[in-house]
Amino acid sequence: MSPTDPPILVVIPALNEEESVAHVVRDVRKAISGGRVLVIDDGSTDRTGERAQAAGADVLTLPYNLGVGGAMRAGYRFARDNGFDIVVQVDADGQHDPMVIRELVAGLGSTDLMIGARFAGVGAYGVRGPRRWAMRVLAAVMSRVARTPLTDVTSGFKAAGPRAVRLFADDFPAEYLGDTIEALVIAARAGLVIRQFPVEMRERQAGVPSHHPVKAAVYLTRACAAFGLAMMRPRARVEVQS
Repeated sequence: MSPTDPPILVVIPALNEEESVAHVVRDVRKAISGGRVLVIDDGSTDRTGERAQAAGADVLTLPYNLGVGGAMRAGYRFARDNGFDIVVQVDADGQHDPMVIRELVAGLGSTDLMIGARFAGVGAYGVRGPRRWAMRVLAAVMSRVARTPLTDVTSGFKAAGPRAVRLFADDFPAEYLGDTIEALVIAARAGLVIRQFPVEMRERQAGVPSHHPVKAAVYLTRACAAFGLAMMRPRARVEVQS
């Protein structure tokens, strides 16, 4: 990064990821040497915060588990209060490739929110059954709301520009799937420009996936409910900076 580049804050929400979080932090710091890494320790009961701090991250410890939405809301408020114009969300399990961060950030020149899309023709990542159908339906509907083609509306790999940071610092949902589907609806209805960039997912460095095939039906129901609730929320406004 050059001295004229806008400050970047990489926010890593983490719950009991002591086996992988240090690797992720080190990879992110290598990818963006001039950025700052903030790990949101979301009520972990293991050494997640300690491992993250030892790897060079700032750590914000939440008193109890709020979920990814609550953790990211804290991250966006930290960014606003500390003068960061760009926030990049990265998972703590190692599946997101930090080397893509620069490309996501580069896209913010004409976009407010860049999504690292898993189902956009790069890599072999995929899901099956009802969860796959739900993702396709949600992507199709969300594309109409955002007025742009989107293939992955549940990705946790995103870069937010100045307008999105200001919006999300005040109005980021903490509910289940709020950090993905509902946040996109809020951004789109506030007039933010949303685009996606194809990314390839890596294997988890530790732990097990948060979703299991037996939970597919529950996921489908809750995802649709999250979208419906988001559409019923009043439109948010982005303050214009002078």
